[in-house]
Amino acid sequence: MFSGLLTPADAAALVTEERDLWGFSPDDVNLVLSPLHHSAPLRFAMGTLLAGGRIVVPGRFDPAGITAAIGAERPTTMFCVPTHLQRLFAHWDEVGTPDLSSFRLVAHAGAPCPPALKHRLIEAFPPGSTWEFYGSTEGQFTACRSEDWLTHPGTVGRARPGRSITTDADGRLWCVVPPHARFSYLGDPAKTVEARRVTPAGPAFTVGDAGRIDSEGYVFLDGRRDDPVISGGVNVYPLEVENALRELPGIDDVAVFARPDPDWGQRVCAAVVGTATDAELREHAIAVLAPAKRPEDVCARGRAAADRHREGAPRPLPGLLERP
Repeated sequence: MFSGLLTPADAAALVTEERDLWGFSPDDVNLVLSPLHHSAPLRFAMGTLLAGGRIVVPGRFDPAGITAAIGAERPTTMFCVPTHLQRLFAHWDEVGTPDLSSFRLVAHAGAPCPPALKHRLIEAFPPGSTWEFYGSTEGQFTACRSEDWLTHPGTVGRARPGRSITTDADGRLWCVVPPHARFSYLGDPAKTVEARRVTPAGPAFTVGDAGRIDSEGYVFLDGRRDDPVISGGVNVYPLEVENALRELPGIDDVAVFARPDPDWGQRVCAAVVGTATDAELREHAIAVLAPAKRPEDVCARGRAAADRHREGAPRPLPGLLERP
């Protein structure tokens, strides 16, 4: 992805947009949990520094180290992915939850957040401090206060200021963005053309994610139109199945993918992380999913297995949690 060198006016507009949305100020202390070569942690860190605040970079993610930094540095903001939260909460279950009252903003993105984890996040941090946003390196689509998520479960929010979002006939999401947020794919003009179109509201782009928008403008993700599991002629979108399975207690993470099947063409399979048994997973799938969408196999277990099979998941920000 290539955005080029911004003009002074566009650069100022980009900084102002981030500051207005997230409220960066000279009093902020941003706790950095992810590698700064990724766009999301970089935006939060740079937004803080440009506003006159400071950042705390503890190094490779370690729950004990992050807990110590929270106590010593009293951070006000933090960007994280759901796996960060899972590991922090597991650590705090063992050692006790630190004083989190200094936080005014905890934003998460990068992967779907299981409902149970979302509720714990809201309960643990100060009221009004937790947010989710949906986007990609190419551009940002939505932002969502957790309070809005509680009244619209499953949403990733409404269009950020200065943007508008629509869906096409295939359910693919298109976002109109201001000039400072436009991009092209480096060395791939054909992909750039495919990802762009002109709309009455202005130039729009897509990253291929499919979803729906309700009457109040809240966006709900379904998956990628170019990454379905096709089983017996039925299109099954992995994200829909993953979100349904994440509702089961004992499921920390899940990645759904296709395996060849001699009768159906492909079958739905899952790699899971958590304590729920295969029998519990099957029972839950029968209760909440149509037959074609139920995983035929739990093909693998463990964090590495889930990571291996998540390449087609929407909202990718790979590597935000460093691993050995």
